[in-house]
Amino acid sequence: MSEHLTGDLKVIVFQLQDEEYGIPVQQVRSIEKVQHITRVPRTAPYIKGVINLRGVVTPIIDLRKRFGLQELEITENTRIIIVSKDDIEVGFIVDAANDVIDIHSDIIEPAPEVVGSVEVEYIQGVAKLDKRLIVMIDLDEVLETGNIRAFQGV
Repeated sequence: MSEHLTGDLKVIVFQLQDEEYGIPVQQVRSIEKVQHITRVPRTAPYIKGVINLRGVVTPIIDLRKRFGLQELEITENTRIIIVSKDDIEVGFIVDAANDVIDIHSDIIEPAPEVVGSVEVEYIQGVAKLDKRLIVMIDLDEVLETGNIRAFQGV
C-alpha cells in the first residue's frame, strides 16, 4: 500500500464498463465534455490524440483501450477527466464521471491479482463502500510518464 493513501481521501469516481474507479481529487484538474481530438501519428494505440484545452495542448488517453477493454462509441455521458501529475496534464476518456466521495484509507485493500478485466499493475487498491467496490487507479502506472512527456512539445 502506498504511503500517500492515508487518512480521508476525496475521490472522483468514474465508470468504465460496469466497474467504478477512483482518482484522488487533488490529481484531477477538471472534468470536460468530449471535444474534437486531433490524432497524433506514431503514438501508443491508447493515446487518442490531443485537444486544445483553454490554450493548452493536452494529450488524451482512452482508458478503455489502456486497460485492454473494448472501445465504446462516445455518448452523452462520456467525459474527459483532466489529471495532473508532475506538471503534466493528461485527459482520460471515461464512460461517465459519477460523483465525488470521501474514502477513508482504512477501507482501501491491496489490489487482488485481477480486478475485473484490468491488470493489477494499474491499480493501487480497492475500496469497499457499502455495496460498491471502487478500484483506485495508480496514475503513475497508467501514465507511464515517459510516454506522455514526449507530448509536451506537440
